[in-house]
Amino acid sequence: MSAELAVQKAIRARLIGSAGLTALVPAAAILDRNERPASSPAIILGESQSVDEGDSLSRSHTRVFHTIHVWLREPSLEGVKRICGEIRAALKSHRPDLGAFHCADWRVSGMRYLRDGDGVTSHGVVTVDVLVSGDG
Repeated sequence: MSAELAVQKAIRARLIGSAGLTALVPAAAILDRNERPASSPAIILGESQSVDEGDSLSRSHTRVFHTIHVWLREPSLEGVKRICGEIRAALKSHRPDLGAFHCADWRVSGMRYLRDGDGVTSHGVVTVDVLVSGDG
């Protein structure tokens, strides 16, 4: 398994295990898919990027940036901000087990709130920054 997939699985496990978050978004609506969800609210595990940290000759440290997309039909951004706050709270606790990899650090490094062009949908984008060590 790649570090990116290990991070994605750890994020989803943490999100569906959070009672505060699943009170707002059912666990069945926290998905990995390539389209805007039909249900509202929904959380889509999004894109990821890996960057070699360049701090050792062994090249054993990778920074994984993973996005989480939040979708909600609402007239304001209030609900999507509440959901993103619960995502931050769910990920803030102890570092996850990444199997063959070691999670040296993880944090929510950014949150953006957008109004969709359809006029009825709010969109949140959460960026998770994970420092992973190990070769898998």
